[in-house]
Amino acid sequence: MKSLSALLAILCVAGASACSRDRDKAAPGTAGPARGGSLTATIRSQPTTFNRFAPASNAAAVDVVTRLVHASLVRINRVTGEPEPWLAERWTTSPDGRTFTLTLRDNVTFSDGVPFTAEDVLFTFRALYDPELKSPLASGVMVQNQPLQVSAPDLRTVVVTLPAPFAPGVALLDNVPILPKHLLQAALDAHTFGTAWGVTTPPASMAGLGPFVIAEFVSGQRMTFTRNPRYWRKDAAGTQLPYVDGITMEFVSGQDTEMLRVQAGGVDVMAIGEVRAEDIASLRRLRDQGSIQLQDVGTSVDPLVFWFNLTPGNNAVKTKPYLQQPEFRQAISYGIDRDAIVKTVYLGAGEPAYGPISPGNKTWYSPSAPTFPHDVAKAKALLAGIGLTDRNNDGMLDDPKGHPVRFAILVQAQTIRERTMTIVQEQLRQIGVGVDVVGMDVNSMFRRFGAGDYESICHALQASAFDPAMNLDFWLSGGDAHVWNLGAPQPWEQQVNAIMQQQAAAPTLPERQRLLLEVQKIFAAQEPEIHIVAPKVTIALSRRVGGAQPALLDPKVLWNAESLYVKQ
Repeated sequence: MKSLSALLAILCVAGASACSRDRDKAAPGTAGPARGGSLTATIRSQPTTFNRFAPASNAAAVDVVTRLVHASLVRINRVTGEPEPWLAERWTTSPDGRTFTLTLRDNVTFSDGVPFTAEDVLFTFRALYDPELKSPLASGVMVQNQPLQVSAPDLRTVVVTLPAPFAPGVALLDNVPILPKHLLQAALDAHTFGTAWGVTTPPASMAGLGPFVIAEFVSGQRMTFTRNPRYWRKDAAGTQLPYVDGITMEFVSGQDTEMLRVQAGGVDVMAIGEVRAEDIASLRRLRDQGSIQLQDVGTSVDPLVFWFNLTPGNNAVKTKPYLQQPEFRQAISYGIDRDAIVKTVYLGAGEPAYGPISPGNKTWYSPSAPTFPHDVAKAKALLAGIGLTDRNNDGMLDDPKGHPVRFAILVQAQTIRERTMTIVQEQLRQIGVGVDVVGMDVNSMFRRFGAGDYESICHALQASAFDPAMNLDFWLSGGDAHVWNLGAPQPWEQQVNAIMQQQAAAPTLPERQRLLLEVQKIFAAQEPEIHIVAPKVTIALSRRVGGAQPALLDPKVLWNAESLYVKQ
């Protein structure tokens, strides 16, 4: 799921054999990590809700909160890409690979002390698929556009049946945090679930199954998490997790502010962001002095992208119909010099990206996928072919009515994304297209997105797994990460829908790779999104942090927050 969400997520077992692998390991050290202490993290946006099932909750900050305070039946290990037993301690798989019988861990309680049972799982899926709620998570937990069938023969057994073959199998359950029935059933029954657990909710009235609980939320400043004393996991030595007493998450306005805090030693972990290329040299000096830790993880699987508003009926359709034409969007793609952006903005620490599948996604990336090498002449020819020409000899193009060819890109202010868009702005001037770069805070940007009040938005959609079938909410029309068109699908999107459903069900990796390549070719012919660069991912941590396993998938460090500890 993208939030906007594994190397071909492998089932732990084939046929009807059982899976019971637990990867709880103590961090390095002769005596193991000690409990106690707290960590400080930064994040460049703040949550608008604590309810991951609520409308408009498909944001990075909400996802981070969810992973700290809740847990799923099965978890995808962000480093290996494989599914791991989590709230379910083991499972068996039917011969057809479609039914999973999961055994829940015994003696697990929510943070408020109420026992966790299969009733909570049934409730969670009822809320997930509630037609009135319209949870943004639901579209990523469908198979062939149908919900999973979930039953519970007893309080410790859950049976999940897929409506059709689905290659990632039980890994799909990583997308579903389990919620407490005893606290939220009344809201679901009263049709107020979408507004439950807003940011003004008293922390003591909420509960979860994750390693931490929310202790405090101060809008515009910070939120504080403290250890869940009833958390069910222990390390290999029998020490109850999490190790740290708490995490303070400070809200920062931009990457410059965040980096100054990191360099000054005031930050232990950046919750979402990796290091910018321009900061690596100074951080390496601090690393060499022993002040910080710096880890190179690889090439990002989430390319920087800007997409156009192609939802039928939006205002841009009336005033700028050329935005809806694939030739225009292809011309924009040819007009961008990605190699120059990699060299100047990213200082070589990245790779050009031409589509949704990044070069960093080793299993699914194909060098045969279409590309858009910088070609000003080709871009101008495409634009002229749809009637966009320089009618007053000012070097800029006009539409047939004489209006300047121009569009606006909304982007989070004070970030490397905004700086990249200013380079794109200058490059597109060379093909006669005007661009207005509009920097703003991320919540305001996504309010504009939700209202359909935009022409283009630059952001990076975050995948929850390497396998594209785990991110069908991006590929399929109607999915919550299908950001460019929130309306009725176009014929080409219907074609993608059909092929991606085949891709998700195909039994072999080569066949699934072939089908994905076919989809990428259709995608490139339409270019609803312009992909620019897949940055190299470098993670900076304070010297105090132990137990970190940085990953390409978000959240890159806090995905295993229960195993982080303060070095003595």
